[in-house]
Amino acid sequence: MVRTPLTPEERERGERLGRLLREARGGRSMTEVAAVAGVSAETLRKIETGRAPTPAFFTVAALAGVLGLSMDEVAARCALVAV
Repeated sequence: MVRTPLTPEERERGERLGRLLREARGGRSMTEVAAVAGVSAETLRKIETGRAPTPAFFTVAALAGVLGLSMDEVAARCALVAV
């Protein structure tokens, strides 16, 4: 199965998600947050750096929960910006 290439807008949304998670993580280590969320530190690293711009819903939900973010806030802050 071949994945459809992401659009520039989808990539930008992934970058916004990564920035949001990185900011919310603050001074906590990537390893600590990932462990509590039940994901690997490498997965969190890829999301934060935009190398995984479309992570699974449950991965985002787990990270948001650990970081004290609501899914509504995540969706609103990562939504595509209308021009």
